[in-house]
Amino acid sequence: MSHAEVEARTPARSRSESGRSEAGRYAILPKPLKVLFSTFTVATVALFTIYIHNLPVLGGTVFTPDQYYYLLYVLVMLPIFLIIPACKKDRKRLPWYDAVLGTVASGVAVYFLANSEPISLSLWTPPPTTAGFVTATIMLILGLEAGRRIGGTAFLIVACAFGAYPLFAEYMPGVLYGVGFSFRQLVGQFAFSTNGILGVPIQVTGDILIGYLVFSSVMVATGAGTFFLDLAIGLMGRFRGGPAKVAVVASAFFGSLSGSGVANVMGTGSFTIPAMKRLGYPPHYAGAIEACASTGGAVMPPVMGTIAFIMAIMTGVDYGQIVLAAVIPALLYYYGLLVQVDGYAARVGLVGMPKEDLPSIRQTLKVGWPFLLVFAFLLWGIEAKNWTAQSPLYASGLMTALSFLHKENRLTWKKVLGLISATGGLIAWIIAILLPVGLIITGLVITGTIAAIIAKIIIIGSANTFIILLVTLAACYLMGMVGLALIPYIFLAVTMAPAVVKYGGLDIVGVYLFIVYCTLSAAITPPVATVAFVGASLAQASPMKTAWTALRLGIVLLFVPFFFVYNPALILRGPNVVEVIWLFPLCLLGIWVLTSGLEGYLLWVGKIPIWTRPLLVIGGFLIAVPWGWISAACGVVITGVTTTTLLYLHRRRPLRPVLE
Repeated sequence: MSHAEVEARTPARSRSESGRSEAGRYAILPKPLKVLFSTFTVATVALFTIYIHNLPVLGGTVFTPDQYYYLLYVLVMLPIFLIIPACKKDRKRLPWYDAVLGTVASGVAVYFLANSEPISLSLWTPPPTTAGFVTATIMLILGLEAGRRIGGTAFLIVACAFGAYPLFAEYMPGVLYGVGFSFRQLVGQFAFSTNGILGVPIQVTGDILIGYLVFSSVMVATGAGTFFLDLAIGLMGRFRGGPAKVAVVASAFFGSLSGSGVANVMGTGSFTIPAMKRLGYPPHYAGAIEACASTGGAVMPPVMGTIAFIMAIMTGVDYGQIVLAAVIPALLYYYGLLVQVDGYAARVGLVGMPKEDLPSIRQTLKVGWPFLLVFAFLLWGIEAKNWTAQSPLYASGLMTALSFLHKENRLTWKKVLGLISATGGLIAWIIAILLPVGLIITGLVITGTIAAIIAKIIIIGSANTFIILLVTLAACYLMGMVGLALIPYIFLAVTMAPAVVKYGGLDIVGVYLFIVYCTLSAAITPPVATVAFVGASLAQASPMKTAWTALRLGIVLLFVPFFFVYNPALILRGPNVVEVIWLFPLCLLGIWVLTSGLEGYLLWVGKIPIWTRPLLVIGGFLIAVPWGWISAACGVVITGVTTTTLLYLHRRRPLRPVLE
């Protein structure tokens, strides 16, 4: 391997293996606070293990849901303010007020825990005592501050706008009119009801997600990131445009661990982006490819993004079914990216990586086979044994045992400390970003305005599901501009999804997964394209140029959901699952044609004129979308006529002389 390649790959290894071991400000914490942080993290995972296994605690009783959720807040609120800084200047120091805020937040949660029984019996909405009202208000303020530290000011403004809506809903005109609530009632709903912090924010984390965060940290600590990157290089590096294809495949692998677009870009992009640039890809294109590939990690089973876990809670569908449903759409998305990457490489004459720079697939598998075995075990536990919450813990234990088979994968004491801090950081990050979501859901639900909005949507769409889905897509794009996918997802899952399921007769998982795909476009949607901007920074490219290129490359994210929402066979649901036998090949053909039109290169034809590209996009879409044989036939005709014309024109081109 060349020295340049070694230099390019070193950051990828260090980031994938240890980049998450120093969570937030953890590295600069005094040793006693590091010990406290790690103790709280271990206690959180232990509490999760006890709860999901329904084990008795002191006195032989089991935790009620309210007791468990409030105890989680006791253990998590202090770590949030210890490791997540309020502003840039606090990244390298721990101000005294952060320690105070964290202590106060955990203390408030202790008060809630002590009163969990009367809260669950009488629903403190509004709080019956001054102490209840004051502590609920404090939790609201600190929850918003925690969310601001992660999501930024734009996120805070949106959360406050939605959350404060019940205060003036009775004064709103027309369809926006709703039942009014006092501030006391509002904070009670936020702190003491399942509309607020006892609902989606903590249910997602406490019922399912913690186990997967532990699994992710264990896999990364034992070297899974390096293994999957080497495997992707060995499989795809030799082909034309090799590093770009490595970016797609490696991001699919790594995304199945992290479920985070930003972590994915940092983990694989620090190798693939420099390699793509050396091969001849423009910096903005290299950053855009990595951004698109990394964004798909949130829908790549088995460890999907936070939104997928929210989806499981909101639909009431087992997470194992969601994992199974997500497989084919994720494969279609990454297939579309590979077609575009290959088309660009062919169009500009890029070749693959030198053979001597490629790792041996055999040697890579010899060392890394335990990772594949653990993944298989995880999927077996989810699908065959229905261990939705338990499976990642069991898989983590198996990975820990197997890590001792190879020295480079061994889980040393130093790595254990790193994965504890990484897990604690991930849990703190998730809770912090979800706390304001509790206020958003409260504002959307309690006023009754949602029913009026749903009715209005149906009127706009005239009960035409395709129009309603287009409105959903547009809303995702517009709301995605705030830079956070959770907000549009929560809003649309509460408003549009029930309408489409009820009036369109569509599968509930298909509709909610449709919204997941649409909201993912937020990560690559200008003007606030978070993942694309991270890719641009690694590529040293123009952020906006990278974002617009990423949006074009990632357009498959917006086409794929239309394919499966109209035929649940593509998500392995519905009465006619066997239809996937012919629908999947049709989708592959349609996406190949569609993305070839987007990229401007068609296999066996070469570069294509600009006037043919929209025709191929339309033809490919009609072939892939399962509206029936008529639409597929129209797509085949459009594609066939266009391709035949291109082949005819290609043959009539005069041959250029070999020598000028």
